[in-house]
Amino acid sequence: MNSFNFERMRSHQIKRRQVLIGASVLTGLAASNHWHKRVVAQPVFSAYPFSLGVASGDPLPDSVVLWTRLAPDPLNGGGMPSANVPVQWQIAADENMRQVVYRGTEMAVPKFGHSVHVEVGGLQPARWYWYQFKVGNEVSQIGRTRTTPKKRDRVKRFRFAFASCQNWEEGFYTAYKYMAKDELDLVVHLGDYIYEGPPSATAVRPHEGTSEPVTLFEYRNRYAQYKGDSNLQAAHAAFPWIVTWDDHEVDNNYANDIPQDPEQQSRKNFLARRVAAYQAYYEHMPLRRFSIPTGANMQLYRRLSFGSLVEFNVLDTRQYRTDQPCNDGTKPRCPSVLAPNATLTGAEQERWLFDGLKRSRARWNVLAQQVLMSQVDRTRGPEQTFSMDMWAGYVAQRNRILRFLQESKISNPIVLTGDIHSNWVSDLKTDFDNPESPVVGTEFVGTSISSGGDGSDTNPRFEPYLPENPWIKFYNSQRGYVRCDITPERWQSDYRVMAAVTTPDAPMSTRASFVVEDGQPGAQQV
Repeated sequence: MNSFNFERMRSHQIKRRQVLIGASVLTGLAASNHWHKRVVAQPVFSAYPFSLGVASGDPLPDSVVLWTRLAPDPLNGGGMPSANVPVQWQIAADENMRQVVYRGTEMAVPKFGHSVHVEVGGLQPARWYWYQFKVGNEVSQIGRTRTTPKKRDRVKRFRFAFASCQNWEEGFYTAYKYMAKDELDLVVHLGDYIYEGPPSATAVRPHEGTSEPVTLFEYRNRYAQYKGDSNLQAAHAAFPWIVTWDDHEVDNNYANDIPQDPEQQSRKNFLARRVAAYQAYYEHMPLRRFSIPTGANMQLYRRLSFGSLVEFNVLDTRQYRTDQPCNDGTKPRCPSVLAPNATLTGAEQERWLFDGLKRSRARWNVLAQQVLMSQVDRTRGPEQTFSMDMWAGYVAQRNRILRFLQESKISNPIVLTGDIHSNWVSDLKTDFDNPESPVVGTEFVGTSISSGGDGSDTNPRFEPYLPENPWIKFYNSQRGYVRCDITPERWQSDYRVMAAVTTPDAPMSTRASFVVEDGQPGAQQV
């Protein structure tokens, strides 16, 4: 699986139909901004075809993925004819698109919902670029992206934000409006990009359709609704993204080939649903070709480096996991919680993770993943209860990972987590059941963008049991995202929270900031 370490991929080769404009671009001489002139008939659309915006992602030192999808009728399968459509693209060294570096044509095909994934190569490391698409006489908005530094380059500062859980029905995406104005190099999305629930009569803004999506057509419509949000589009257009999924992109709390409700969905029907959901995910994300699904399987875990400063291990804790123990839910441990073969990642991904961490020379080593890794006892007093969908339900694997971090002396491990619709900061211990066990890393858990509605600074459900978990440094139940500022000397996480999400344009503020010093595991509030 080392083939999915991007630093080993030879992405610098110029792709077919990608044309170098000229070295003069990089010496300050502006190149022509004219698009290709085509003698063939131009397509005509019933409405603006770039209704879902533009995006970029999975940056490398010399390459980045550019994305869009043609959808003049976005909530009706896209509204495109069943024909291939050529889409022009160009990438420039300036925001006015005058210093065009490369341009080319990519075919938008019905098989992939007329989505476009351009893997541009031959770029310069650690610099901003701007990009745009054109089809017929229509042009997209201009997006901005950034390449990474070379793997061994020294980086003085790196800034990014991470987010998750954006239920359309439960609030507005105002947090993304503020994120788009931040000074960031990257955005990391940790899953629950869409929610699969049916429309609710009491929703802040109801889902499209009449039921949960099951078919590819239905999942395409759900993604189109979400990606039509102007604030989400602004954040995509402002920075490159790294994405991974959680459960709601398919079905709540599914595990591998087991749906949430196996008594209502047969394995055969659920796998057919997963095929549709995985393809729709690929169609709407700025992912590379190796992530094109093969049936019900999709390669999503991967590794990205930003100079010698930070390396991201992007995990997939849904596709390969064993079933939740003890019939899921929050409850006392049953024997299967401690089973050595119980896994969130599968054995192959676990080996890939250990191999990458062991080889890493980065100052900060990140696990970008979905569910809470820290142990949280959810009952006050001597009885203990744990969420079986989180790492607390997979104790043996969690302990293997935490012991590996300690025994292999991995430099500054940081775990980034979404899923739980609340903000947490926690020390990571090699054995949470042993109070004397050492702290080996820090977990920063980010709240939801909108899921759960407005939220509050505290939560009466959670507050009583927090003293049962002394490694937890911070808890907050508002909506928002986490902004991270990294140098070789320290990591700072700012917890950005919304005053409300059930009304648009509410204000945002920083609720708390925590710092991890280089070589000193555990976070301190500043």
